[in-house]
Amino acid sequence: MGKLMAIALFLLMGVAPLALAGGHDYAAALSKSLLFFEAQRSGYLPGNQRVKWRGNSGLHDGKINGVDLVGGYYDAGDNVKFGLPMAFTVTMMSWSIIEYGNQMGASGELGHAMDAVKWGTDYLMKAHPQPHVLYGEVGDGNTDHYCWQRPEDMTTSRYAYRVDQNNPGSDLAGETAAAMAAASIVFHRSNPAYSRKLLNHAYQLFDFADKYRGKYDSSITVAQKYYRSVSGYADELLWAAAWMYKATNNDYYLDYLGKNGDALGGTGWAMTEFGWDVKYAGVQTLVAKFLMGGKAKNHASVFGKYQEKAEFFMCSCLGKSSQNVQKTPGGLIYKQRWNNLQFVTSASFLLTVYSDYLTSARRNLHCSSGSVAPSELLAFAKSQVDYILGDNPRATSYMVGYGNNYPRQVHHRGSSIVSVKVDPSFVSCRGGYATWFSRKASDPNVLTGAIVGGPDAYDNFADHRDNYEQTEPATYNNAPLLGILARLHGGHGGYNQLLPVEISVAEPTAVQPQPNPVKETPFAAPIAIEQKTTTSWVANGKTYYRYSAIVTNNSGKTIKNLNLSVSKLYGPLWGLTKSPSGSYGFPTWVSSLEAGKSIEFVYIHTASPAEVSVSSYTLA
Repeated sequence: MGKLMAIALFLLMGVAPLALAGGHDYAAALSKSLLFFEAQRSGYLPGNQRVKWRGNSGLHDGKINGVDLVGGYYDAGDNVKFGLPMAFTVTMMSWSIIEYGNQMGASGELGHAMDAVKWGTDYLMKAHPQPHVLYGEVGDGNTDHYCWQRPEDMTTSRYAYRVDQNNPGSDLAGETAAAMAAASIVFHRSNPAYSRKLLNHAYQLFDFADKYRGKYDSSITVAQKYYRSVSGYADELLWAAAWMYKATNNDYYLDYLGKNGDALGGTGWAMTEFGWDVKYAGVQTLVAKFLMGGKAKNHASVFGKYQEKAEFFMCSCLGKSSQNVQKTPGGLIYKQRWNNLQFVTSASFLLTVYSDYLTSARRNLHCSSGSVAPSELLAFAKSQVDYILGDNPRATSYMVGYGNNYPRQVHHRGSSIVSVKVDPSFVSCRGGYATWFSRKASDPNVLTGAIVGGPDAYDNFADHRDNYEQTEPATYNNAPLLGILARLHGGHGGYNQLLPVEISVAEPTAVQPQPNPVKETPFAAPIAIEQKTTTSWVANGKTYYRYSAIVTNNSGKTIKNLNLSVSKLYGPLWGLTKSPSGSYGFPTWVSSLEAGKSIEFVYIHTASPAEVSVSSYTLA
């Protein structure tokens, strides 16, 4: 890999650096886009955290499963950590840096971009504690969506779900392998030891994905309602192989792409979308790059079929194919009403990089309607970005905090509730809906840089918090945009995009701090609930579990009138008093809980841990 990254930059004769000037400040948009990732952080926040209204959260993630899963990103406007979209986010951030890291460096954002990648990969490595074990979700959408709470307050289930040899998830493991491999390229120069560590995880994950095949949502069934793997795992296996080859230059992965292109659909599927679920257009674009860069070896004919499908995607976006993508009257790519902009940013990224690949190869795009110059692909990608930033029939910026007219009621728990640093009073599960979700006013915290779901098929948009299809943001909306904004601001750069680009050294500034298991931070949840299994036994053919639950007062004041909700309980409980309404309070011998003190209750049943949350309390 050292040889791979040591190749000198190859200047193109006759290609002048091209900065696409326009009415938008792409550098400012890039800076804001990166801030959004800081707002989505879970875990112990670093000292240089720039989004100040956030606090520490999810500090016990994984504990009930006996593994450290603190950190990572919340995917969207909720407080669940979904592994598949998080890994895709990391892959796309890394690809943005690999292609346009030097342009990011010129605008002073490369360090922040690398920080954003590392925040994700630090977590993904924790989620992969054994070669054939990968945790793919912390929390679940059903219980999480029942509540409207800040991440710092959340009292919902933080049970973690995993895939392994007996319960495989090739799509999840493949995407995570791709993320690790792509990120290893990002850190190759600045942090070689970390890069090697990432690559070791990538090797193991690819092997796991390929040997033990199956859809992850058949193993982690709670993900089906939110991130169902409709395309299956074949595209992720090819996608992972492409990134493994790019990171290692190992012919095993090149041969994998050549030998499995037909069987796994890489040469057959002609797509009009690209995103966290369907990766075919992405892998086809990468393989086309390998082919144009002279790396196909004895797979040129097969790789040519990949490239045909990549070019079908590009042509369909441009409206020059036999099957074109739908567009709104204002010219925006339109796939679906729910979070349509995810497809716009992902497609625009592929158009941008393919434009540069074609320029480097000195060739045009071939569509059914004729030949298309590379500049036309980039111009169309620019038009999509400009639409997002405000050049649309509504004159609305769909990037929060950019321009003057942007969404003010974002479907996002953290931004819609007063910061825990401004008012640390506990926001209860259902109380958040009554007080904050239904509030017809601007968010108290501006979710700077977030790309929301966006307009409908007719360019209409309703800025209402309950309009989650249009006002909810997501990390995978922003990740591909990083590269496009860097390219639009910084220009071409004048080098051959088909050759490895040496990324400028920019040491990451945000290092994931080591958690202190004893000392609580000032912004921890006012009431912490920890559960663990203390013993189990088999009787009459059933396995019984004894669970211990510790309730700790972190508020700094004495707590009275505590009411807990305990659901999915199928056995006896000791240590709490049940009220006529069904909630649970202090035992009869306890009237209050002083600051820093804890109480314990236990229960026995034959199921997973019960769901325990705080319903209400008062501070004395």
